[in-house]
Amino acid sequence: MAACRAFVSVGTHGSFTIGASVARIPQSVASRRVAALERHLGGRLFDRTSRSVTLTPFGRDMLASARRIVDLAEAMEHDAERARLRPFRLAVPAICAPRSLARLVVEARRHDLHLELHRGEPAERARLRERHEVRAALVCVPADEAAWRVPLGLAGGTDPGVELVRLETLRPSRADRRGRRRRVWIAPEDDVPHVRDPLTRLRDAVGLQPTQVAVAASVVDAAAEALAGSDLVLCSPSRRTNSGCTGGPSASRGRSAATR
Repeated sequence: MAACRAFVSVGTHGSFTIGASVARIPQSVASRRVAALERHLGGRLFDRTSRSVTLTPFGRDMLASARRIVDLAEAMEHDAERARLRPFRLAVPAICAPRSLARLVVEARRHDLHLELHRGEPAERARLRERHEVRAALVCVPADEAAWRVPLGLAGGTDPGVELVRLETLRPSRADRRGRRRRVWIAPEDDVPHVRDPLTRLRDAVGLQPTQVAVAASVVDAAAEALAGSDLVLCSPSRRTNSGCTGGPSASRGRSAATR
């Protein structure tokens, strides 16, 4: 490729001195590269005299091909530069804290990766993946398929006073059968079979009502229900702290990056 560039530059300007200058290489280097190309192609490209450099008939025939190769190489370099600068679009949960995402973007830049993050609920992230609007998405998967795990637990608006909350304690007493039953709220991010179904089976096993384990419209709604009364919300330790709830972990949820 370097020899083709030297040949095209010298052939276009009719001078090794000017051609080497335009190609930004020493004249001696241009001469060696053209000589190497002549050996490779099996013919002289230039007639050289002490005062001039002219293309041979063979050189005139080869100049157009060499120019096409140089043009393609420059186009490839341009495309490579654009590809390096093209952002890597990644769909992430809407619950991710902006500060944590900003740190992720900064760390990615240190590795020459330009992240473009799209926050959204699970359904929105699935839509983005299906339409190929993102190159990858963060999704909730079973623990044995996960790249890492996020512990889950029950948290509420008041300190329960115990380290372990038992679901059977949510059963209303006989004297309070008509009162509002305490609920466990599941955020949309955790509304997946490997998280929801075990909790639902446990609900049935300890005799709670079907409505006592419910999926909230959003993580904000789930936290609001817990803070406004005696309900509990299934969440991670970091989400518990950010929402102002109290409680401890009691389960686990897996997360992995699924790519298109």
